[in-house]
Amino acid sequence: MISRPTDLTSLRYFRHERILNEDPLTHALTLLGTFPQNGEGTGERAPAIVRIEKTPLRAELASELLSDVLSSARLIESTDIYTWLFAWLSVSPERPDVKVNITFPATEVHIRKYSAQDVLIVHETPDQYQRIVKPYIAAFPSSRTKWVEDILGGRSEAHKVLYREHSSDLGYVLLPDMKWDLTTLSSLYLVAISVSRDIHSLRDLNKHHLDMLRSIRREAARVVKERWGLRQGSLRMFVHYQPSYYRFHVHIVNANYQGLAGMTVGQAHLLDDVISLLELDPPDEPSIFQRMTLTYGLGDQHGLYEVMKAEQSDDVPL
Repeated sequence: MISRPTDLTSLRYFRHERILNEDPLTHALTLLGTFPQNGEGTGERAPAIVRIEKTPLRAELASELLSDVLSSARLIESTDIYTWLFAWLSVSPERPDVKVNITFPATEVHIRKYSAQDVLIVHETPDQYQRIVKPYIAAFPSSRTKWVEDILGGRSEAHKVLYREHSSDLGYVLLPDMKWDLTTLSSLYLVAISVSRDIHSLRDLNKHHLDMLRSIRREAARVVKERWGLRQGSLRMFVHYQPSYYRFHVHIVNANYQGLAGMTVGQAHLLDDVISLLELDPPDEPSIFQRMTLTYGLGDQHGLYEVMKAEQSDDVPL
């Protein structure tokens, strides 16, 4: 059985191989390396992806930042009214400096996903979805979403679930996303995951799913108001296409959260817009998401990249 790195001692067993990505906007480094499978620093090793990102400064520390939180500072330069310094935070158990995200053991698919990528804007017609994308989704091994099934089945992260809708086909769970540090309200990040195995992506949505989508919108707003005091309009809710995994889910973030790559036009579709489009659909006909051409950015490490690139016409779509 593989032993996962869960403390400082086991983290130090990491053997670095190369940098997969460097993100100056989020102050994060994504590294590829290995961990020992037995968790003891010896024996057979397996690939691992480690993403280290600086945690946000908490607003409630504003009055203490210069007086108590900083342990030292060094002048870089000063001219006229402007001054630049390097500074170091004092050690605090309540204020971590970085967040470490680990994927272990990591597959080649994970490595490609977290690598720096050149993006191509592609146009996916309904025909291309049926011929190319749908078989691609169907070929995904169930092991890739075992962690989702564990959450939905209450076998993991049950203590973090904020709301659960128990309907067999329109049910979902609402919980904090693993990208959130669970502390900094300005970077609040939740996710609602559908229990239905039949809804893989935006393409599978139809008028029947409106009750679920409206419920996600309503309950997410209620939960963040009751737990964190965020008022109406404080949330940005969106759906990815292509998604990172093919079990339908909605991303829910603080509307003031800036610089998040997943909010980019060409990947993120606002939940409000998705609901409005489905409401306009005529009854008993294929949904608009089954009929329309979807335009999105596809990284060159994505499994669909080469085949979708080959499918693109040199002419601008009319």
